[in-house]
Formats: sequence, structure tokens, C-alpha cells
Amino acid sequence: MRRYNPSEIEPKWQKKWDEEAIYSVSADPNKQKMYISGMFPYPSGAGLHTGHARSYTLVDSIARFYRQNGKNVLNPIGWDTFGLPAENYAIKTGVSPKVATHENIANFKKQFKRLGISIDWDREINTSDPEYYKWTQWIFTQLYKKGLAYRKESYQWWCDKDKTVLANEQVEGGKCWRCGEEVKKKQMTQWFFKITAYADELLEEIDSLDWPKKIKTMQRNWIGKSEGAEVEFAIDGKDKKIKVFTTRPDTIFGASFIVLAPEHPYLLDLATNSTREALEEYKQTSLKKSEIERQENKEKTGIFTGSYVINPASGEKMPIWTSDYVLGGYGEGAIMAVPAHDERDFEFANKFNLPIIKVIEKSDTIVDDSQYYSGEGIMVNSANFNGQDSSDVREEIVAWLEEKGIGKAKVTYKMRDWLISRQRYWGCPIPIAYDKDGNEHLIPEDQLPVLLPDLADFKPDDSGRSALAKSEEFLQVEINGEKMTRETDTMDGYACSSWYLFRYCDPKNNKEAWNSDLVNYFAPVDYYVGGDHAVAHLLYIRFWTHFFRDLGLTNFAEPVKKLLYHGYINAEDGTKMSKSKGNTVDPLEVIDQGYGADSLRTYEMFIAPYELDASWDPRGIAGVYRFLNRVWTLVNEFTDSDKKEVNNFGEVQKVQHKTIKKVTEDFHRESLNTAIAALMEMTNELYKLKLVGFSKEWQGVLEDLLKMLAPFAPHMASELWEIMGNNTFIDHAGWPKWDDKLLVEDTVQIMIQVNGKLRGKISLPKEHTKEEALLLAKDEEKVKKYLAEGEIIKEIFVPNKLINFVVK
Repeated sequence: MRRYNPSEIEPKWQKKWDEEAIYSVSADPNKQKMYISGMFPYPSGAGLHTGHARSYTLVDSIARFYRQNGKNVLNPIGWDTFGLPAENYAIKTGVSPKVATHENIANFKKQFKRLGISIDWDREINTSDPEYYKWTQWIFTQLYKKGLAYRKESYQWWCDKDKTVLANEQVEGGKCWRCGEEVKKKQMTQWFFKITAYADELLEEIDSLDWPKKIKTMQRNWIGKSEGAEVEFAIDGKDKKIKVFTTRPDTIFGASFIVLAPEHPYLLDLATNSTREALEEYKQTSLKKSEIERQENKEKTGIFTGSYVINPASGEKMPIWTSDYVLGGYGEGAIMAVPAHDERDFEFANKFNLPIIKVIEKSDTIVDDSQYYSGEGIMVNSANFNGQDSSDVREEIVAWLEEKGIGKAKVTYKMRDWLISRQRYWGCPIPIAYDKDGNEHLIPEDQLPVLLPDLADFKPDDSGRSALAKSEEFLQVEINGEKMTRETDTMDGYACSSWYLFRYCDPKNNKEAWNSDLVNYFAPVDYYVGGDHAVAHLLYIRFWTHFFRDLGLTNFAEPVKKLLYHGYINAEDGTKMSKSKGNTVDPLEVIDQGYGADSLRTYEMFIAPYELDASWDPRGIAGVYRFLNRVWTLVNEFTDSDKKEVNNFGEVQKVQHKTIKKVTEDFHRESLNTAIAALMEMTNELYKLKLVGFSKEWQGVLEDLLKMLAPFAPHMASELWEIMGNNTFIDHAGWPKWDDKLLVEDTVQIMIQVNGKLRGKISLPKEHTKEEALLLAKDEEKVKKYLAEGEIIKEIFVPNKLINFVVK
């Protein structure tokens, strides 16, 4: 009998799959499609580790299951190649991002193929390929034409030494992550996509998504819809008003001070000679903190501006303060502080000894011992609104503010418009040019793509613009006979990944981003698999798909039907795998140790439910390897056997059909670890049953075992399928079906209790009498000694389930 040798089997089948292109797929209106995709990878120099392997094996196992079930399966791959890591590597080494990216992709492809991932390689895409980013630029032009792409000034992190904008995650303790220099916030003109225009739609459709609850909650919180009122507070002694957004206009009579965000445009205008220096210093200190730091900081800080506003409801003069717990991008960047009814306002008022005015009386039935009260109740100290319930009077107060011309109803969102400008070379160029007067113009569609030039120096220029600013060839462009200067910002990498799922459906189209008929056939995605990008990416692909629907490019608004969000594979000690810690495990190393790809794949799916984190355990993969060897031995013993008639095939069939039902149902609920456990149990049962010999009927049983194993261990399953005399690919052999009649048990198991405690169990024919069951139960060895301790005064019999003897 041949030894199980993955290093011989796996290259053989990988070559066959490639030569026959059996995973290539075309739209077929006569077949039901199944579109399954992982979040496409960034091909770093480090390559895939076993955590990534888990993600793509999950995708592949589901894809293979549905392919075997006759679905027209689209399982594509692409490369998210633009971005900061490749540019930083280029700056450090002088190696062009284009060259480094192609080398990394080659390594990733090698890893994918050796893992046996059933990808349609004809659909491979690369975001830094001009044939791809031409259409990213085209989408930008459509957004621009609809008023959804625009420029405005905004504060950004800035490093003077590196002369570049930094993302929030690149600022560590107020310093640049690369050079260690202190950073600051700088106002710059940047490009944005107006995602807020779709805020309500994106929020309303979350409930209908078949996504994990935690991801849906994160999406809701990110959008952060708040209904309330915008109120104007006149600045005492100045011809200006401060706009404030509040979700509790019913508490306006309790407002005792105003708090501005440190970046509020009025801040320094409100300064006095004695406060200006302190305000400027506080502003700069605050701008070095991330928004998360500012929100989570329990210790309230702040500075009095020296100016006042008039409360439009009470007519009282109120001091204007600034504090970093107020964010410039939310609402109007200013709040009316009502310390009697808001926790943060209460903490601030206590620290700085500011007035606290109660305007809502809580009910006697409410148990709330806090020093502030944020619930509903009866209005007090609120002029004509006293005595009314706060929840009832809220709209009335908004109407009163509108009538006085000092307020109006308003909805705000925590979500801001999507900042897409990057002062980087290695990104999709923004298709905009500026005339001599600084006016912006779209690059005409027939001049797309705006190509990235090949450069030798990838550092930003002295003004902080991307390296593109150094290329005269790139900068100069002629539009409608007028010489103009190109935009040197490139787009956020998320722009390229917001539409790739549709390009997969029509990847070689050079006339349009995609053919709508093809996209409407394959998409939306049936299964989208990933373990990162819980908010931003998922929100962006939803935004763009809603926009595509409005343009008539798709007939659906939501891009993903079902989202599978998997846990991480951690290092052996439970810490997160990372290259910097040196604790990653290369899947090729595991494969080359002799375990093979099938053992790795099966172990990754067996280690834990897909949604949970798990720690890498070499002993676990050794156990899975032994299981696959047992299957190998079982099948080869059968093929080498005489195949005589046996009298226990009925028992074999029961094991077969019980497992088919279990594994099929487990796949439908994505419980792949329990599906593998069922296959292990089936193999163990067959080992016991084969002791009396094999009959020729075992052929179908073992073929069904291989069909169910194929999604996890496709190489070995294919080899054994061939050894059993089949000359077709197991991928096309269909999925086994169970017969409910063969699942009916001939015997039942009855639990035996004595005085309510389990003392034993018996098996007996399904058709039995009460008397037979009681007699057998009393004769059970473990039960006898408990019955001997007293006299049976009662016998409780629950048919086919339970006997309880009451002994006294």
C-alpha cells in the first residue's frame, strides 16, 4: 500500500487544476450563482502567515462545498497594492513600489497555489495596474459630477521633519512614528467624498444585513445619528453668534456655560489680552491628541476664553470655555453645557466651580443616586414649560426656538465625510487639474487614466506635497487647449478597495468599469470573509454601491449579503502574531515539514469556530495529519481488499447517512469545525465496522466520505478519488445526499435515575413495553446497589426517555 505523501500528491493536483482551469467560471443564467470572496490582501514583503491562511481556507472550503453542490461559484482574488508600506520601503531602499509590489504578488500567488485555494486566476486584479485605477479615477469623476467629491480645508496631523501628513495611527504619543519628531495639527485643503449624503440610507439598511451583530452595532455607532436642535447663542458685546447642536433642547434653561472645541474658528477671536496666550497653548496641546484620547480622558481640562454668550431662553449671561472633550468635527464644534443633566458637563462644572441649574425633576419611582440626572422628568426652572414632561415638551421648545429665530430642528451624524487626500506618490492619482486662477477641472474621461510616472525619488517635496510634484511631465496637462497643473494628492487606498468586488465580475473590460449584466448576475456577494476592516472599508463599499445603484450601474444597493467575520490565529502563547515579534508561522514552512497543505487547511478549520480567536498549536496539526492518514489507509485497504459480502452493511449505511446530514447542515451554518469532527467520528466508526471485512457496497460510502472531506483536504480527496477508479475531478462529482429512512434508530437509550439522580442507562428495542423496560433497569449493575439501599415506593416511566425509582 502506498504511503500518504503530501509532497508528491499536492503538486500533482495543483498542476492538474491549473492545466484544466477547472475553477474558471462564466456567467450562466441557467445556473444559480454563488459569489464568495475574502477581503483582498495587501501583498507585503512578509507574505501570508497562518492567520491569513485561515481566512482564505474558510473562503475556499465554502466555495468548494457550493461548487460540489452544483452552484456556479465565483471565487476570485486580487491585490490591494497601493499604500504607505510600499512607499516607505521605496524611500528606505530606493526600490520602486511597482517592482517591490510585483515581487510580493509573485510570492503571495505561490503561497495561495500551494495552499490549494480554488481561485479563478483569470479574474486576478491589481489596484496599482493602470487598467484598474483608470476606473477608480472614472468613479471619482462620477462622484464629482454629482457633488459628492469636493475640496475643503481641514486639520491634519503634520510632521515638519518628514514634511508630510500623517494618519491618526501614525502618531504615537504626539510624535511621528517614523522620525520621532513632535507633530502638530495643520489646516490644509483636502479632497473628500460626501458619504454623509447617504448616512440615512446606510443606517436604515443595517437591520436587513446578514452580518454579525457586533459589526452592525459598530456601523451604527460610526454613523452616529443624533436628532435634536441647532441653537444660536449671541456673543456678548460682539456681532457674532455661536451655533450649538444639542440632542436635549428641553434642557436649554439649565445651560450655564458654553464649551468650544479647541479647533473652533472663533476661539482666538474670543480671547482677551489676559487669556490669549493660554488659549493658544491649550489649542496646540489639544491638537496633538487623537480624538479617542480626547473622548476617553477622564480628567477634564479647559480654559476660560474671557468672553460670554447670552442664553436665548433665560437671558442669562454664560461664560465661554474651551475643552478638548468637545470635538471640532461633531455638530458645530460647540456645546451648551447643562451640568445638572450631563455627566461630562457635571464633571467640568465641578472642577471649575461653574453653576449647576436643575431643570428636570426625576420621578420618585426612579432610583438614580448620581449627582446629575440625564433621564426624562418634569420640567422645573424653565419658565412657561414648568410642570410638563420633558419628553412631551421637547418638540414644543424647538418650535418656540424657531419662532424666536434662534434655533431649528436638526439631525447630525458622528460620521464625517471621507477624507481621501494623501500626500503620497504610491496611490491612485486624483483626476483633477487647476487652471492659472486655481480653479479645479476634471481630467476628461478620454484622458484617463492619469498615469503615475516612474520616479527615482519617492520623498515628498519641501512643501509637503507628494513626490509627484517633482515631475514636470506629470504636473503639466492641457485641457480644452488650456495649460493646467495636475493635482499631486493621490487617493486613499480605501477608494481602490471600494469597488473591486464588482471588477472581479468583469475584470478585463477596457471600455467600462464593468458590464452591468455581469455584475447583476454575480453580485451582490453571497459570502464576504475577513477579520479586519470592521467599519471603514465595509461602510465605504456600502456607500459606493448605493451610489452605483443610483447611477444605474447595479440593480442592488447593498454589496454583501452575508459577512463572515473571523477571529485571529495567535501565537502559541496567545499573543497576536506579528512580524516585529518574530512569532508568525509561514504556511509554507508547515507544508514543507511534511504535514502538507491539506493538514494545514483542515487544522485551520478544526481549531475553533471560525468567529473565535485561537492559538497555534503544533500538536493540533499533528493530530489532524494522523486523521488524514487514517482516511488514506482506510480507502487503500478497501481498494486492496477482496470485497466479500458482509452482514453489517446496514450499520455502515447508518454511519454514512448520519454524517452526510450532519456535515451538510454544519456547512449551511458555517460550523466547519464540527463538520470536521463529524468526519473524524465517521472514520473512527468505519474502522470498527471494517473489522468484519469490506463489501463492494463500501465503495459508495467511502466516496461520500471523500466528497465531504474534499472542501478541507482537496488534494488527498482528489488522489483517493482517483485511486478508487474515478476519472473525473471530485469537484464535479456532486455532494452526497442522505436518506431519512436510514437515520431511524432501531434502539433507544433510556436514562435511569434513583431518587432523581442519574445512576445508569440501558438500551433496548424501540418497540418495548413498560414492564420490559422496568425489569431491565432494575437488573442494571450500577443501579442495583442503589435500589438495595431501601424500598421502591414509586416507579416513574417516561417512554423512550427516562425511568426514575423513588426509594425510601
